[in-house]
Amino acid sequence: MSHLKYPRAILKLSGEVLGGGAPGINPATMKPICEAIKACVDAGAQLGIVVGGGNFWRGRTSGDMCAVWADKMGMLATMMNSLALDDALEWIGQPVVLQSACVMPQVADCVDKWKAIEAMEQGKVVVFGGGTGNPFFTTDSAAALRAAEVEANVVLKATNVNGIYNKDPNKHADAVKYDTLTHDAILEQRLNVMDATCAALCRDQNIPMLVFNLNDPANILRALQGENVGTVVANS
Repeated sequence: MSHLKYPRAILKLSGEVLGGGAPGINPATMKPICEAIKACVDAGAQLGIVVGGGNFWRGRTSGDMCAVWADKMGMLATMMNSLALDDALEWIGQPVVLQSACVMPQVADCVDKWKAIEAMEQGKVVVFGGGTGNPFFTTDSAAALRAAEVEANVVLKATNVNGIYNKDPNKHADAVKYDTLTHDAILEQRLNVMDATCAALCRDQNIPMLVFNLNDPANILRALQGENVGTVVANS
């Protein structure tokens, strides 16, 4: 694993990625992502994955529904995506261990730090479903939490833009991309690329985050190798 700058990583995938921008699961979109994940493991990386649930449900757009119940529905949405990801990876020959922050023994084991690390060391991908298991926390925060638990070297946040900008590059032609940022800058400038809890936890645990574009799934391995494929957020 000497050629990998980040030998152990948590990869954060949005639910929209698995849906190809539409509701539900899009196998044609998910397959190349899974193949890229397997290529990372074949290259020696130890990977955990946290996936969102926005292709099925978004609590923040649930209108007058109780926020707690809306977020619990979001946790179930992440479990549906986690099961789909588990299945797709197994189909291409990549062993997977599925763990859940929500207690559902018929579906997955509960999150366990030591079992997760052991699985990754054995070349298995660990898919963490259920977010943090608590309302009011996003799956970005779950990615930071799992990274801290398994002592990951980095959080890889796959997005639809090639890094962090000072404003939305899809709306502003003069948006400026950052090559590097600090976690404090994310918080102070209120950049919306991740939630504040995620940025604060990564800062306090000294975990760098790399934000990059997943339109080319091969960017996952490039990111692990330390190539300049996005924006690195770190304490220094």
